[in-house]
Amino acid sequence: MLMMRLQRVGRKNDPSYRLVVVDKRTGPKSNKHVDHLGSYNPKLGHIQIDKDKAKDWLSKGVQPSDTVYNMLVSQKVIEGKKRNVLPKKSPIIDEAKLKAEAEAKAKAEAEAKAAKEAEEAAKNAEVAPETEEAAA
Repeated sequence: MLMMRLQRVGRKNDPSYRLVVVDKRTGPKSNKHVDHLGSYNPKLGHIQIDKDKAKDWLSKGVQPSDTVYNMLVSQKVIEGKKRNVLPKKSPIIDEAKLKAEAEAKAKAEAEAKAAKEAEEAAKNAEVAPETEEAAA
């Protein structure tokens, strides 16, 4: 089965990657790739992809790795949502979502507290006339 993956090239402490189509069973440094689609330099943030070749290989059934898939989505070669490439133990934390949930929870607690206070005030108002009648 063919895969679209990154192949590391470059010197020590200066990584750069080739985007290649390779058999899934071959090693990452075997240099037995079927096709070279582009390159990626993480230090400069430079991504170069031959979009036509990538679409052609994807139409033939080549499976991209998760990182390559995210690169293809960011370069608008394919449509979709990015995949989580972090380990399962440390999922992506969506801070905006957590903040919205915390605000909603605080708002719900405030409403519940206000409703409880209003209920107690109404109960106290009912008790107050009864004590006046008893005193008279």
